Amino acid sequence: MKKIILLLCCFCTKAAFAQDPWIIQADNINPSDYYGITAANGMIGIVSSPEPFKVKDVVLAGAYDLYGRGRVSNFLRSFNLLNMYLEVDGKKVDAKSVTGFKQMLDMQHGGFTSSFNYTDKATVKTTYYSLRHLPFTVLMDVEVTAKKDITIGGASIMEAPDALRDVQNYYNEIDRPHVTISLLTSSAKSPTGKLLMCASNTFLFSEGHGHEPKVIHEMWDNNMHLMKFSRTIKAGETYRFSIVGSSITSAHHDDPLNEAERMTLYAKLEGRERLISFHNKAWDELWKSDIMIDGDAQAQQDVHSMLYHLYAFMREGTGYSLSPMGLSGLGYNGHIFWDADLWMYPALLVLNPALAKSMVEYRYNRLEAARRNAFSHGFKGAMYPWESAESGVEETPVWALSGPFEHHITADVALAAWNYYCVTQDKNWLREKGWPILSATADFWASRVERNGPGRYDIKNVVAADEWAENVDNNAFTNAAAKANLYAASEAAKLLGLNADADWKHVADNIPVLKMNDGVTREHATYNGEGIKQGDVNLLAYPLKEITDATQIKKDLDYYSTRVPNEGTPAMTQAIFALLYSRLGDAEKAAHFFKDSYIPNLNPPFRVIAETKGGTNPYFATGAGGILQCVLMGFGGLDITPNGIIQVKTKLPTGWKSLTLKGIGTEKKTYVVK
Repeated sequence: MKKIILLLCCFCTKAAFAQDPWIIQADNINPSDYYGITAANGMIGIVSSPEPFKVKDVVLAGAYDLYGRGRVSNFLRSFNLLNMYLEVDGKKVDAKSVTGFKQMLDMQHGGFTSSFNYTDKATVKTTYYSLRHLPFTVLMDVEVTAKKDITIGGASIMEAPDALRDVQNYYNEIDRPHVTISLLTSSAKSPTGKLLMCASNTFLFSEGHGHEPKVIHEMWDNNMHLMKFSRTIKAGETYRFSIVGSSITSAHHDDPLNEAERMTLYAKLEGRERLISFHNKAWDELWKSDIMIDGDAQAQQDVHSMLYHLYAFMREGTGYSLSPMGLSGLGYNGHIFWDADLWMYPALLVLNPALAKSMVEYRYNRLEAARRNAFSHGFKGAMYPWESAESGVEETPVWALSGPFEHHITADVALAAWNYYCVTQDKNWLREKGWPILSATADFWASRVERNGPGRYDIKNVVAADEWAENVDNNAFTNAAAKANLYAASEAAKLLGLNADADWKHVADNIPVLKMNDGVTREHATYNGEGIKQGDVNLLAYPLKEITDATQIKKDLDYYSTRVPNEGTPAMTQAIFALLYSRLGDAEKAAHFFKDSYIPNLNPPFRVIAETKGGTNPYFATGAGGILQCVLMGFGGLDITPNGIIQVKTKLPTGWKSLTLKGIGTEKKTYVVK
């Protein structure tokens, strides 16, 4: 317990302990120690900035091109749809001229608000949304309350990010008897010319048609143009205007330029109130699946933040998956790793199977690329790449050995597909999409093992799940995951009335899981007690269920939980320790590792999670996924079985009074632990 108190004390200086379950508020903003938080709708991510009227990044899911780091595909920055300025009596409002600057994220409805005073003339509030019901559209409200008579000038600026080329700028005015629409539009090609990226926005004014301000267009240079207006506001009056815009690429639509303008037109004529109403309803629908903690208000807020981010980064029906940093920036090039299948997916699967389905569809749609990858390595079946982007080919930079050697990803993908069936019991899906993945990955493992006699079907020369162990033999997690993949494929065949390859079970029965002399499960053939980067052996108890004996689980847990250094290791490891200690009934250790899994990783002013303790690369959605699994499957006792979700006996962490899990699975059940 001493370590927990120390962690908490150390962290008090890093970010305020706000207790509201839904609102994260920053009252003291230091631009030099600021890590933005993201408003997203599963397609567009808007990352906050400490400057008035600015956002740090706009990230569009599914938009990749070859440029920059590692000679591989990267996420592209999109046009900043919300870039603007405000003048009061002819002077631009900036960070130096404002006081009382505050920001807050409303996690319940995904709205990000900034507010401040401008000299003695006005108070200003801005709120932006990545609209949940419209995947490619964002909205920002600006409210100015005059303290004395003032004239304001508002401008929306469209500027192309540096990496884009062949920028084209357009300005259209559409006049109808009932509306006038000014469209500020830009297009540009991605660095290689593969994609056309397009964006368009317009003003929404409070006044009725014929009384709104006159809009003027200005072209500054090839990369930037703007539209602006001015208006006089009387003392005591509050004036509101909004900017609504859409961004889309040729990866999403065959005619992105016209479609960006059409979507902006659609949003303009829906109107602000309808847009916000439908947006809020869409978020309300998501939050029907929720996690409620009684007895630890800070944990409640933090868990809501983790769940908010996974909901915000994922979208139903897209066939996209999740990168380690979601839509919070360009981290890890926006690529898809095992982080998606093993760490983020299970939490989404039990809370919202429809969201999780997109993640499995992503893998199904790239099965042929995985088959080609297996062929090129001399194996049968399908071998999924360690890093995947749009096409499904290997996208790991060459300097990282995980690309050619971290083969457990193939089993992680297969088990995600199997778990989708387990939770939904959807046999049609299993037959059409799950079975092709499971059978092809089982064929891979049957060809991947080296058959060296009974009990010695070795899997040699891999990068372990513990990535500090490179080019090792018989890695515990890789071997156990391969076994689970082979058994799941055999079980799926039985369910579907198909003939499983008898070799699958035979191979699985002969893949070794090694032990050390003291009976602790050995991480790999040459492991000798070294420090580990992340959970490996302990994953054999959960989620793989290779090890089910409580004595063995505890022995492995007590051993490996002392092998993780304090720095340079990702957040998921301690989450698994907490989950397993909770299932073993050790409430104190469960509480310790729960806090240790994320509190040292938090960054100001919004408690956003970095990948490692003291790290500065948020938002680490992988860690959020692992910690949510700790809460759902550890403290909450949920367990995914071939017959659906069940609840096993567990222990809440010290200090928690109760845990309520609402809207679980396809039947939207409620589970309570006290």
